[in-house]
Amino acid sequence: MFTGIVRDIGAVQVLEPVGGDVRLLIAVKLLPLEHSAVGDSIAVNGVCLTVTSLQAGAFSADVSCETLNLTTLGTLRSGARVNLEPALRAGEPLGGHLMSGHVDGVASVTALHTEARSRRVTIRAPAELARYIARKGSIALNGVSLTVNEVSGGEFGVNLIPHTWHVTTLDEWVVGTRINLEVDQIARYVERLSLGQ
Repeated sequence: MFTGIVRDIGAVQVLEPVGGDVRLLIAVKLLPLEHSAVGDSIAVNGVCLTVTSLQAGAFSADVSCETLNLTTLGTLRSGARVNLEPALRAGEPLGGHLMSGHVDGVASVTALHTEARSRRVTIRAPAELARYIARKGSIALNGVSLTVNEVSGGEFGVNLIPHTWHVTTLDEWVVGTRINLEVDQIARYVERLSLGQ
């Protein structure tokens, strides 16, 4: 599980094709890898990946064809900046909201503008996910826990305070940017229970 509180911005060092999949080598700055082990989970732009090897200041993870096809990780290039969060450990504070790191789909930025010291961003969700997004509910975008400000059909808005803008890769967003989206898990469970399945 993750919380959507980004702990570091990593940099993709190597993307190595391996039997149809891709192996990533990601350099870290602040993430304390001495507390990590092979087999641990680290969210990369909101995608839960398994650490396959560790070295000084970097870790490797394999990305399957399924993940490459369903997330934005397939578009990464060497040097790309990525949001990083290690898996939540028992006893740690839950600063954002509970996330699995299992991306539901890819959304896209349709508008952004400055509002006081913040940035307001409008995002279009895939049609099949729009029903899970609620005003003042939680949403994960590229691994960042955010609050939904408003919803209109398949579009919704979020507000990015200066802190979020500066400690994540969200400062790179422009109109058309594709984003990994994970809806709030509670919405999915409520739907399933209401359908009696």
